[in-house]
Amino acid sequence: MNSAHSSVALEIRGLAKRFERPAVDGLNLSVQAGEFYTLLGPNGAGKTTTLRMVTGLLRPDHGSITVFDIDALGDPISAKKVMAWVSDEPMIYEKLTPLEYLDFVAGLWGIDSHLAGARARDLLSWLDLAPHADERCERLSKGMRQKVALAGALVHEPRLIILDEPFTGLDAGSARLVKEVLKERVRAGCSVIMTTHILDVAERVADRIGVMANGALIAEGTLDELHRQAGTGHTSLEDTFLMLVARNGLAE
Repeated sequence: MNSAHSSVALEIRGLAKRFERPAVDGLNLSVQAGEFYTLLGPNGAGKTTTLRMVTGLLRPDHGSITVFDIDALGDPISAKKVMAWVSDEPMIYEKLTPLEYLDFVAGLWGIDSHLAGARARDLLSWLDLAPHADERCERLSKGMRQKVALAGALVHEPRLIILDEPFTGLDAGSARLVKEVLKERVRAGCSVIMTTHILDVAERVADRIGVMANGALIAEGTLDELHRQAGTGHTSLEDTFLMLVARNGLAE
């Protein structure tokens, strides 16, 4: 974690959302500025519902969400200006080329056209998409479209990046590239909160890991701290995760 930044990027308090049953149940969670935070949990633990509430896609039943001291529920537009959201399915306009899509997104944020063009080309180069800059997105592979979606999320230089299973459908090379891009953004002072089922990714990139079950945070800390919470004999994140979840009556 970038120790030069000590402010809180994301503060969740008493967050709750119920569908047929409680999906998120009184969740408390904080992400520091300059931190890479990974959220783990079994299917149905409430991870995606949590992130959707943070981004404003779902309205919580109760609780508060603060993003860099902005009340995300009371002032969602200001909060969204400092956030970016990337889902597990690329949400892009597939009739546009990557360059056109980034120009469109930059226009939505009111970014100067010259700056937007330079930023778009830098992002496409960074994500190894430059050779495909003028191809329609519908002709690109899912992995390439996922990278276009990530570029679109980064074009306004957000301070908090929120990702839900961003490595779904990526080949090994693309996954490594996306990990490096995200880690570089964290090194530059950005904050990341990400869900993933790929425990190896969490083990390699996260400053801290939170484990959710039944809509609540059941464990949190660095990898070493989670190992200690799970007890002796658990040296891999997989073993630690399964032990922590089993204690709460769930299995992956």
